[in-house]
Amino acid sequence: MKIPFLNFGATHQPMKMEMMNAFEKVYDSNWFVLGEQVKAFESNYAAFNQVNHAVAVSNGLDALHIALKTLNIGQGDEVIVPSNTFIATVLAISYVGATPIFVEPNIHTYNIDPSKIETAITPKTKVIMPVHLYGQACEMKEIMQIAEKYNLKVIEDNAQAQGATFQNKITGSFGQINGTSFYPGKNLGALGDAGGMTTNDAALYEKAKVLSNYGTSVKYVNDEIGFNMRMDECQAAFLNVKLNYLTTWIEQRQEIAKWYNHHLSNINSLILPVVAQNATHTYHLYVVRTNKRNELMNYLSDHEIGTLIHYPIPPHLQKAYLNLGFSKGDFPIAEEIADTCLSLPIWPGMKEDQVIYIANIINQFFQI
Repeated sequence: MKIPFLNFGATHQPMKMEMMNAFEKVYDSNWFVLGEQVKAFESNYAAFNQVNHAVAVSNGLDALHIALKTLNIGQGDEVIVPSNTFIATVLAISYVGATPIFVEPNIHTYNIDPSKIETAITPKTKVIMPVHLYGQACEMKEIMQIAEKYNLKVIEDNAQAQGATFQNKITGSFGQINGTSFYPGKNLGALGDAGGMTTNDAALYEKAKVLSNYGTSVKYVNDEIGFNMRMDECQAAFLNVKLNYLTTWIEQRQEIAKWYNHHLSNINSLILPVVAQNATHTYHLYVVRTNKRNELMNYLSDHEIGTLIHYPIPPHLQKAYLNLGFSKGDFPIAEEIADTCLSLPIWPGMKEDQVIYIANIINQFFQI
């Protein structure tokens, strides 16, 4: 049985006519930037995310970049960020001239460990940027309490966890302004690059809109040094269609994760995902860990099962960040996760017999 890591067919095929109709509306409108589709998506996504405002932009990195700019974060400021995250989270901090301050994750949930945040706070700290990694909500109650105690802002990186909750409050609604990604592989994915911001703050919303559109709210009148970071009409139209299916897709991912948990539960050498108390997990990724990660990955590949490693090199060990002066061993939990994690196939439309097949192959591997 051949099982790819990701299969768009199961979701895209049933909605093909809806997507074609959405494209045709944009095509026939002859309006391709900052039109009705973007306005509609911003309104629809804000409602889904239970916030007052959403801003549609070009990608998730740009969303985080603009979010930092709206809070006037810049040279000399420090931003607390998990030591295990995709590089985009850290790049956004660098783009505004601030310094990333890495805090280790909880080894069980892989999200930033709230108990380690306070020791990383200095007089230069301005923002905590929790990342809802793999689709699981961070423990936001403690994070928000710390932020309030030290008068810090919070920007959530919600790129992997649209629809997740902590204590029944949805991710992307805790921070002052938050960024997300609609990269095609995400739970809510465009047919190209796209991203967005969510906020309840009207002033931050207006500033984010201006910054993403050349620094202007009135054409040819520039109040800010802005950027060209707008979502195009086609991607907004596609996302408007897909947003109607997101809740169902999340439920399917959660069901698939339950199948994996059941069929892999008897393998002592394999660490399965753990969900924090009061948190929900949308399973953008289903990540297991083993000290035999590379061998398992190759074995699964030999049996035509696709897997990926998210992420093999932590940010502090990337060549791009040599200037920070870190070396191997400085963030051992992030490094352990990077050395042992493996993402198994998970996508809406997967069948339990596919999960059983993958589990059987993994069982075979550990019996060799």
